[in-house]
Amino acid sequence: MAKQTWKPGNMLYPVPVVMISCARKDEKPNIVTVAWAGTICSDPVMLSISVRRERYSYPIIKETGEFVVNLVTDELTYATDYCGVRSGRDVDKFKEMHLTPCTVEGVSAPGIAESPVNLACRVKDVIPLGSHDMFIAEVVSVQVDDRYMDETGRFALNEAELVAYSHGEYFRLGEKLGRFGYSVQKQQ
Repeated sequence: MAKQTWKPGNMLYPVPVVMISCARKDEKPNIVTVAWAGTICSDPVMLSISVRRERYSYPIIKETGEFVVNLVTDELTYATDYCGVRSGRDVDKFKEMHLTPCTVEGVSAPGIAESPVNLACRVKDVIPLGSHDMFIAEVVSVQVDDRYMDETGRFALNEAELVAYSHGEYFRLGEKLGRFGYSVQKQQ
């Protein structure tokens, strides 16, 4: 099997598609998209997002020390793309994309009501990395949409048709291939 060697690049795909909402007191809230967001700890529950310092939302998140991570469904993909290519300096993204700011327990930053999951985050550390700074944050609350609760009270997140981003393109998550531990599970 032949392979080519390329210069170093960010080829760790796919990545989750998320919209980050933030706001300063008495100012319009904003939405920024980030390509790099991920889980970093389970106890305490923590995640990270990496944001360019030039982005309109960067000083908002740095000053307020909070933000909300909003998961994206196929229905939110167009709005997500718009929020990634337009600046909050120039447009009110909530208004332009007909998105609804909602209260999320534990932070002043709004969530996006149309998102199936809102993760309220408080910044614990900021690490300068080069083109981006990484915000390490503790998840202080999670808000889930009742539409995805099944009859047993289980949150059926995989029914939300979440979206992933890979090499410049958006994809709806597809066919289930297995579940954690299935490779070592006893065969019936």
